[in-house]
Amino acid sequence: MPAMRSGSTTAYVLARLAQVLPILFIIIVVNFVLIRLAPGDPIAYIIGDAPVPEEQIAELRGKLGLDAPMYRQLLIYLADILTGNFGYSFISRAPVVDVILQRLPATLLLMVSQYVLAIAAGILLGVISARRQGSALDTGVTLLSVVGYAVPVFWLGQMLMLVFANKLGLFPAQGMVSLRYDLGPAAKALDIAHHLVLPALTLAFFNLALIARLTRSSMLQVLRLEYVMFARSKGLSERTVIFKHALRNAVLPVVTIIGMNLRTIIAGAVLTETVFAWPGLGRLTFDAIYTRDYPVLMAMFILVGMVVVVANLLTDLAYAYLDPRIRYT
Repeated sequence: MPAMRSGSTTAYVLARLAQVLPILFIIIVVNFVLIRLAPGDPIAYIIGDAPVPEEQIAELRGKLGLDAPMYRQLLIYLADILTGNFGYSFISRAPVVDVILQRLPATLLLMVSQYVLAIAAGILLGVISARRQGSALDTGVTLLSVVGYAVPVFWLGQMLMLVFANKLGLFPAQGMVSLRYDLGPAAKALDIAHHLVLPALTLAFFNLALIARLTRSSMLQVLRLEYVMFARSKGLSERTVIFKHALRNAVLPVVTIIGMNLRTIIAGAVLTETVFAWPGLGRLTFDAIYTRDYPVLMAMFILVGMVVVVANLLTDLAYAYLDPRIRYT
């Protein structure tokens, strides 16, 4: 990195990681208490409407560790996760780590796809809009930004499904693969990509609108600075001035919002995956909330907390890489 020596970078990263432990502890304790205090009982979901003797209910509650006082349940849980044991799902009776790893690839595919689409299209539209300020294209991008920022994710997903899946039949409505066909590797990859289009568009629309609007605003400020006018006076091409000199500084606020907005994307993934029956971590979280699957919920909240902390750290490092004036010690 041009802005940081390797030694100072390592020390900064280690210092930030040391701050993660108390943060994770607070996340675990708060979520543990909130989940236990929330209405609903996992035992009621497990036994359903069948008449079950009280003795069997008490035995089941003891097997699941729900008969102890809350503080004792918390201490047991903290001791377990220190050894990497996140418990067993109340519903599937499988290890929570295995349940999450099974759903993780689908969520990573959806998240990476929507982020690539949102960042690439958002920055490009923002740059073009700033270069053509006051034009019809600029007005269109501004309108797109306002609408994209205001439209709820679950409503947009339902509208895209209604139009492009139900009415036009261009894309599948739900799922990740077509179960009716026995497809080869290449055909299966195309089939997954076909199913991916609508969920990725739904999740990317908000980010794309936000990035486009922020890039446009930042570019308008940077294009008025003296070093940009000096670069033009040297006879550099407009493409070089825009993408090599102006965009590098204009993109700094975009990097910040991408890192900070990750928590919103994770929340949106829960709604998007539920609407499109996408078999990822968002749908897993929704099902765990519905069934009061405490171990899965706790593991998901811990995972989300870790992702947000790491995303903030990477955002800070990206800031220093893009802006030589920033040094971390």
